[in-house]
Amino acid sequence: MGVTIYGIKNCDTMKKARDWLAQHGVAAEFHDYKTAGIDRATLERWVADLGWEVLLNRAGTTFRKLPDADREGIDAEKAIALMLAQPSMIKRPVLDVDGRLTVGFKPDCYAALFG
Repeated sequence: MGVTIYGIKNCDTMKKARDWLAQHGVAAEFHDYKTAGIDRATLERWVADLGWEVLLNRAGTTFRKLPDADREGIDAEKAIALMLAQPSMIKRPVLDVDGRLTVGFKPDCYAALFG
């Protein structure tokens, strides 16, 4: 089983998700998109699978600090451009289990994926 967890190292939600995986014996590769970046093709695939509305973290500080013009009229292409420019705007974690994606950390969802 190929498992990759995408996020930012110092995020509390990421720590909870990574701890859950470790406690349940799930080996996962960690991709820190703040330090390693994220490529357009990956974001395009995620947006196609999940929708940009699920991926773009509009509640976060990075998004809220954007000029009004950048926060308005968002569509898939604009959302991808924003997330490429500022990966911290991607909701986290993004968990990829053999191509199946889930966003955010909810223990019951993780249990269903690996149970």
